[in-house]
Amino acid sequence: MKFENVLAEVNGFGRFQLRTILLNVIPRVTLPFHFLLNNFIAVIPCHHCNISSLDDGGVFRNLSLAERLVVSIPLQADGTPNTCQMFAEPQYHLLLNSSNMTELPTVPCQNGWVYDHSTFKSTLATEWDLVCDKRRVNRATATIFFMGVMLGAAVFGYLSDRFGRKITLLVSYLTTTFFGFASAFSYNFTMFAVMRFFTGFGLSGISIITIVLSIEWVDIKHRTAVGVLTSMDWSVCTALLPVLAYFVNDWRYLTATATAPLFLAMICWWWLPESARWLISNGKVNSAHFYLSKCAKVNGREHFMAEIKPETLSKVILVENENRTYSYLDLVRTPKMRRLALLTGIVWFGVACTYYGISLNVTGFGVNIYLTQFIYGAIEFPAKAFVFFTLNKIGRRWSQTGTLIMTGLCIFCNMFVPRDNAIFQTTVGALGKMFAEASFTTVFLYTTELYPTVMRQNGLGYCSFMGRVGVSVSPLIMLLEEVWGHLPSTIFSLVAFAAGLSAFFLAETQNIRLPETIEDVEHTRRRSISTSDEKSQP
Repeated sequence: MKFENVLAEVNGFGRFQLRTILLNVIPRVTLPFHFLLNNFIAVIPCHHCNISSLDDGGVFRNLSLAERLVVSIPLQADGTPNTCQMFAEPQYHLLLNSSNMTELPTVPCQNGWVYDHSTFKSTLATEWDLVCDKRRVNRATATIFFMGVMLGAAVFGYLSDRFGRKITLLVSYLTTTFFGFASAFSYNFTMFAVMRFFTGFGLSGISIITIVLSIEWVDIKHRTAVGVLTSMDWSVCTALLPVLAYFVNDWRYLTATATAPLFLAMICWWWLPESARWLISNGKVNSAHFYLSKCAKVNGREHFMAEIKPETLSKVILVENENRTYSYLDLVRTPKMRRLALLTGIVWFGVACTYYGISLNVTGFGVNIYLTQFIYGAIEFPAKAFVFFTLNKIGRRWSQTGTLIMTGLCIFCNMFVPRDNAIFQTTVGALGKMFAEASFTTVFLYTTELYPTVMRQNGLGYCSFMGRVGVSVSPLIMLLEEVWGHLPSTIFSLVAFAAGLSAFFLAETQNIRLPETIEDVEHTRRRSISTSDEKSQP
């Protein structure tokens, strides 16, 4: 008897599983809110130098605001006021002739900046003047956050396989809540950066543990549906984020609002079950029997577990040494695990780098920032339907490869769309976002099925770490547009193509029983390919 047989007897997709998935969705609401928060809190609104220092108490004071700007701020090549320079002294002759100002002496802003607050009441840029020479510091806030996510993936992946899914998930709740609210009340940029780093650290645990806990409780037949439907919360909240940001347009309140759902998640944590797979793999058969009995009771199958003793469960998952502690070193100790780690690492880097390369560039398409973000969220719904169809029809490997290649093609084609054609540019960008989301949805499910139970969180933690490396460098890649306007898009395209090629060399996992041990991966034992076969096995 295998674990899949036990799960089939207690109903592998009943009310118990639906309740578990719903309880996992609550904390996942915060993921897109925080991961895409930089699109709104780090916006740099229109601004110009504060020209109050040029007030000489005479003529200047009697000028209108428009006239003061004319005599104080030089114009850029496109005719807009310069954002970082001002005249050393008022140039009153420009009121009569403003055609020639190339020889006039200018200086950097001497008394700070004046910002347009019509769209955003407050952002990081307006709070701490992260403009001009400090513009890159503002962009780096996303990188700092995702470096925290990157480290959190490695730490929480290990802790989850070492101490269990449930208790580690609670630690991630507490960490994210504390540092999320601390970042909202930061009194300087350094404190904010540190708090955001640890917010990302905590969120990483929520991201990787909830999806694994959901999938480990469902049967083979429903894994695809659960993998896709669990990721729907991301799409819904991605589309909801611009609505939230529109009404909560102060960065402090928006950051706090994005963290608030975790209070409900902590209350609901008490009803979350531990993974029975993990418990059995670690020799905790009494606890596994308790949760399987609870599952059977909720699903109306309690008669089956009444006949099964805890000792029987120890034979369900064969482990060479129940006292063995697994770590990240086990990813590279054996040949096929090394190959799996290399390929999945490349795939995750490519998926995350290209997804956020598109997602963090919502201001680069010439359309209202709220509308662009909403479109990016809404386009994920057809992406889910598309990937649900392809996962069942052509399998995981071809779905992963195809969506990555199409993402790269969309980014590449967008380089040749004229800048003044904002609608067409946004359309191609949205298509790229759709395929990028489809590849992200696939990679979570695919990776969970590739790694064995004893190493599943370690594997997913490592992959998420590689993904967050990709995310961390994507804002820095976008800075390369200063070297050549199309250089970021070229890099993102090549990364997507490389990841798609790597995905092609992974094994197919559609309708295959989850591997339980490293030996299952190394010896490539033929596992069940249907629920009917599964029930007929001894």
